[in-house]
Amino acid sequence: MTEVLNIIGGGMAGSEAAWQAANAGVKVVIHEMRPKVETFAHRTGLLGEMVCSNSFRSDDDEQNAVGLLHWEMRAADGLIMATAHKHRLPAGGALAVDRDPFAESVTAALTSHPNISVSYEEITSLPTDGNWIIATGPLTSGALAEAIATETGAEALAFFDAIAPIVYHDSINMDIAWMQSRYDKGETLEEQTAYLNCPMSKEQYEDFIDALLAAEKTEFKEGETACYFDGCLPIEVMAERGRETLRFGPMKPVGLTNANDPETKPYAVVQLRRDNALGTLYNIVGFQTKMKYGAQKAVFNTIPALENAEFARLGGIHRNSFINSPTLLDNQMRLKSKPHIRFAGQITGVEGYVESAAMGLLAGLMAVAEMTGKTVPEVPHTTAMGALVSHITGGADAKTFQPMNVNFGLFPPLEGMKAGRRGRKDRYKGYTDRAKIDWQAWLDQLA
Repeated sequence: MTEVLNIIGGGMAGSEAAWQAANAGVKVVIHEMRPKVETFAHRTGLLGEMVCSNSFRSDDDEQNAVGLLHWEMRAADGLIMATAHKHRLPAGGALAVDRDPFAESVTAALTSHPNISVSYEEITSLPTDGNWIIATGPLTSGALAEAIATETGAEALAFFDAIAPIVYHDSINMDIAWMQSRYDKGETLEEQTAYLNCPMSKEQYEDFIDALLAAEKTEFKEGETACYFDGCLPIEVMAERGRETLRFGPMKPVGLTNANDPETKPYAVVQLRRDNALGTLYNIVGFQTKMKYGAQKAVFNTIPALENAEFARLGGIHRNSFINSPTLLDNQMRLKSKPHIRFAGQITGVEGYVESAAMGLLAGLMAVAEMTGKTVPEVPHTTAMGALVSHITGGADAKTFQPMNVNFGLFPPLEGMKAGRRGRKDRYKGYTDRAKIDWQAWLDQLA
C-alpha cells in the first residue's frame, strides 16, 4: 500500500489514531506543530502530553461508563490505555498516571514504529486531497481554526477550560493533612491512601469562600463571553453559584476520617492527588481556576495544611474550540463537505482524555478500513464507543451542542429488564455486559 494517512495533532486522539493505523500496516505521518509553535497549556513537544489533570478517571469497567471505555480501548490494543497502565499511580479507583514518563513512552512508541513518521510543522489550511484526520484538540492553532470556520460556514464554537495548580509535597503540612482515599477505596493500602486530604472547619471554609469570591480573576477580551464545560468549572464559578456548592463538589467531606483528629468531622476537605511517581508533586483535585497568579497563592495558602505551600504550576484558563459535529460530520466522522478529512478528539465535542483518545482510535480504524477498500460496519450504539460517536455525529441537538463526557445516559435502554434488575448497580452492569459482547463482535468484523 502506498497511500499515506496524515494526522494533524499529536495529542491523545492523534496518537491513538496513528497507532491503530500503523499497526494495521498503513503508513502514517503525524503533523505536530509543537515545540515550534507553542500553546498556552503545553510544556513540551512530546506526543500525548497531558495538559490538565493526570487522571483518566474511573477504571471500573462494570459500574462506570468511562471505565467501560477503558476496557473497549484495551480490547482494541489501544496505545493510550496500555501506556497509562504502565505508568499508573495510586489513585483509589481512578487511573492516574505519572504524566511526563507517560508522554515520553507514548512518544517513544510512535517514533520508533516503522510505519510512523513525525513532521514538526504547523498546518495552516485544510488539505485538498489525500487521507487526513484532524485531531488538533481544543487548542487548534488560529490559522487552522480559521480555515475550518471558513469551510464550515460558521465560527467554531468555543468554551473556556481551566487548569488546576500543582503543589510540591514537601511544602504541605502533614501535621494537619492525612492520606486516605474516599471510603478507603482500592484493593491495596497504597490505593486506599492515594489522596492527601486537607480538613477545614466551618469557619475556615467560610473564610476560604470569602477569599475566593473576592480574589482578582482573569479578564476576558472585549466581546468575549465565557461558556464553561460543566465538568471543568473553575472553583470560583462554582462558589458564585452558592456558598455550599464546593462543599457538595470537590470539597465534600464524606467518606473520610481525619487520621490526625478522628473525633472531629471536617466541615469540608480539599483533596490532592499524586501527580508523579516520585510523589514529589500533587495536584489539587477539582481546583481549576481563573484567578490571577498572585491571588491564587494568597487564596490557596488560606487552606489548612497549605499555608506554606509552594507551587510547581499555578492554575490557568484558556479558550477551547470545537466544531458543531452533529451538523458537520457523517457517521464515519468525515467532514461532509470534504469527506477525505476526518475529525477526532476533543475538537469534535467530546470531553476528556479518554473520550478524545477513543475517538482517535475509531477514526484510525475507520480510515484504515476505507483506505483498504473495506466496508466499515456501524459501531454498535450499545457500546461506549458507539454511544459517544453516535452522540457527536447526530444524536445530540446541534442547536445546543456542548462538550460531553461518556455516560450511561447516552446508551440505548436495556431490553427486557425485569423489575428486580432496575437498580442502578444492576442496570450499569447490564450496560457493560452488553457493551463488551457487542464491542468485541464489532472488532471481529474489522479483522
